[in-house]
Amino acid sequence: MLIGVPKEIKNHEYRAGLVPASVYEAVHHGHDVLVETNLGAGIGIGDAEYEEAGATVADSAEEVFERADMIIKVKEPQAAERKRLKPGQVLFTYLHLAPDAEQTRDLVESGAVCIAYETVTSPSGGLPLLAPMSEVAGRMSVQAGAHWLELAQGGRGVLLGGVPGVEPARVVVLGGGVVGSNATSIAVGMGADVVVIDRSVEVLTALDTRFGSRIKTVYSTRHAIEHHVIGADMVIGGVLVPGAEAPKLVGAELIKRMTPGSVVVDVAIDQGGCFETSRATTHAEPTYVVDGVIHYCVANMPGAVARTSTFALNNVTLPYMLTLADEGYERALKDDPHLRTGLNVHKGEVTCEGVAEALGYDYREPLAAMGD
Repeated sequence: MLIGVPKEIKNHEYRAGLVPASVYEAVHHGHDVLVETNLGAGIGIGDAEYEEAGATVADSAEEVFERADMIIKVKEPQAAERKRLKPGQVLFTYLHLAPDAEQTRDLVESGAVCIAYETVTSPSGGLPLLAPMSEVAGRMSVQAGAHWLELAQGGRGVLLGGVPGVEPARVVVLGGGVVGSNATSIAVGMGADVVVIDRSVEVLTALDTRFGSRIKTVYSTRHAIEHHVIGADMVIGGVLVPGAEAPKLVGAELIKRMTPGSVVVDVAIDQGGCFETSRATTHAEPTYVVDGVIHYCVANMPGAVARTSTFALNNVTLPYMLTLADEGYERALKDDPHLRTGLNVHKGEVTCEGVAEALGYDYREPLAAMGD
């Protein structure tokens, strides 16, 4: 199989779909790899290293899309990239389709086979290809929020950990999953007063066991969210419903009641966000203010630490990419029900139930779409 890796073109996105070690593995499996020139510029890797690993370097993204059987990316294809997709071509990347009607329409019309990292599951029910980026985003959310709490950035002028004699900032984490647990770890490490809210008693128990008296765990109800959000200096949204839009846990009226200069960080923004007032931002313009509350809603947070993120992502995507290339996408998806959950669009049909429900498409079960 010819595997193609174009350079990312989303605003301030510096990650790369493959690193040289992954290229080397693909070549060792008998596949050809075509990478766009300067693919690794943002992670400190030059074309020569990709060539040494066995890749061919293409002069343009157009050449990569035109020749490749399977496209490997990081972020969802932008409008210009979607126009280059061909019927039957495999696209393997993050998609986050539920809140993105335009992208979904284009992928349906392309006739391509679109497999989303974020909906591939594990036997234990986890999301193995989303987890490392959720870890990165969870950790970054606290450092970003701490920055925007500074007075010079428009924030309340609160130091996250306080100092002796002055109480620390109050941080509320919505969701105790991968994002939430990593955000909690950093916030605790910085000395903040942390409350984690989740609707799973098992999750809260695990967090309590891990952090003990250093955090407060609260079962999620509307009253609990309202009570703790109103008094928070920083609120981190880390909830996720795989493949579907994120639930709006904090309404606009509640935002109005927060203290001016407080900060909300919406890590769920890829799936539409969990604050009613959220809209996606970029690293170029990361924040905006609603009713005095600073909103940080960057849709590709891990792109800011591109080298760390790229290697972490490759660690988990490589085995799946090799399976798709070795067996062909149909056999790979039919043999592995967990990989099959990643199939979001198949040759003009929506094959992810959450996406179909969110955007009003007819849902087609993946095996049926592939003719089995």
